[in-house]
Amino acid sequence: MAEERAHETEPKNFEPKHPVKLEPPKDDPISVAELAKHDGQHEDYPAYVAIKSTVFNVGGNPAYGPEGQYKVFAGKDASRALAQSSLKPEDCVSHWEDLDDKEKKVLDDWFTFFSKRYSIVGKVVS
Repeated sequence: MAEERAHETEPKNFEPKHPVKLEPPKDDPISVAELAKHDGQHEDYPAYVAIKSTVFNVGGNPAYGPEGQYKVFAGKDASRALAQSSLKPEDCVSHWEDLDDKEKKVLDDWFTFFSKRYSIVGKVVS
C-alpha cells in the first residue's frame, strides 16, 4: 500500500520520447475566428490547439488532422475537454475556471505536455 501511494506522488515525466525543436514562444494575438481556420482541414492553415488561451501549433502531428483521433481539438480552445478527458465537440470550450481542483490539475498537466512538444504561436483574444 505504501508503494502505491509513493507511486501516486511521483512527478509525471512529460519529456517527449524524442527531442523536439521548439520555436521561441510567440505572444501574437489570435482571434477565435482565426483559430477556427486552423482546424486541421486546410493545407494553408496548420492545426492549432489552444489551452487556457495559449495557442500551440500541432500541425506536424497527424492526430490533429482531418482523420486524426484528436481532430476535435483542432481550431479550438480545448481546455475544458482536456481537463475532463473528453473527446466530445461540445466540451471543446475555453471555460475552465469553474472546474474542480482535480480537473484543473489534469488541465495543467496537459498544458505542460503540450508545451514540451508544440511551439506556442500566440494567445487567443476576444
